[in-house]
Amino acid sequence: MALTPTDVSRIALLARLELSEAEQAQMLGQLNGFFDIVERMRAVDTTGVAPLYTPLSAVQDVALRLREDVASERIDREANQRSAPAVEGGLYVVPRVIE
Repeated sequence: MALTPTDVSRIALLARLELSEAEQAQMLGQLNGFFDIVERMRAVDTTGVAPLYTPLSAVQDVALRLREDVASERIDREANQRSAPAVEGGLYVVPRVIE
């Protein structure tokens, strides 16, 4: 998938970037280089290869250090809503944006 200078201009517009012609040319080369790497990676047959959860697991056994999934902090809704401009019934009141 090769990008064109028009594609780079559109991406820059969407990202609100102002690029000179030289910067656009440089960006075109970098983006096409990135997509070239992705295409080469897609070409590799990975059938039967298990995904790694960490790169270290390819060279040594790594034990996962997991903690219990328990709440460690109490949420104080009243304190959190103290700085809100308007609260009603424990909910934030915002202006209507859809008629």
